[in-house]
Amino acid sequence: MSSRETVLRRIRQATADLPRDPTPTPRSYLRHAPTVAPGDQDGVLALLIERLTEYGAEVRRVADADLSAAVAHALTAARSAVAPAGLPDAWLAQWYGLVRRDAPPLTPAELDATDAVVTTCAAAIAESGTLVLDGGPGQGRRAPTLLPDLHVCVVRESQVHSAMPEAIGRLDASRPLTWISGPSATADIEMIRVQGVHGPRRLTVLLVP
Repeated sequence: MSSRETVLRRIRQATADLPRDPTPTPRSYLRHAPTVAPGDQDGVLALLIERLTEYGAEVRRVADADLSAAVAHALTAARSAVAPAGLPDAWLAQWYGLVRRDAPPLTPAELDATDAVVTTCAAAIAESGTLVLDGGPGQGRRAPTLLPDLHVCVVRESQVHSAMPEAIGRLDASRPLTWISGPSATADIEMIRVQGVHGPRRLTVLLVP
């Protein structure tokens, strides 16, 4: 018998004589951000931009036709960038740095020596200012999104959800989900904030229709 089974058996024994309430516990979760009316997508997008900006991310709203130029602008200071499988080549057409493909997988040292990574995302959550990656096309594996100093993430407006309950049902829990809320940051016991300790120090979000 495993430790888990032993603990559960003891709990059942200890509560065997307690009355059982057949009435299910009511659940009435708020499924949208409390500050945004249901169906107000403009409000949802504004909230996402506000949250990401508070975290120190750069957010730009970009038309599809201008996306390649916007990616090139975001990568102005970068000499090299990882392009995961499935990322449209056209997005990097106006940038003249070194494009590194993660096939075969780049080593940690190679990733650490790369300035940036450009990805798509699986979803975004306005209330928490969170981007979710699931390893799908244009996202790749987790390591390339953690080691370069700059992460440029392209987010479609249709991927932005008001709150966690709206987004969670659209994600595949069997996939490797990475949750990103702004640039990586931490604080020591004296509350001195340091960015880039556990991931990219800079995050640029390009929000497109």
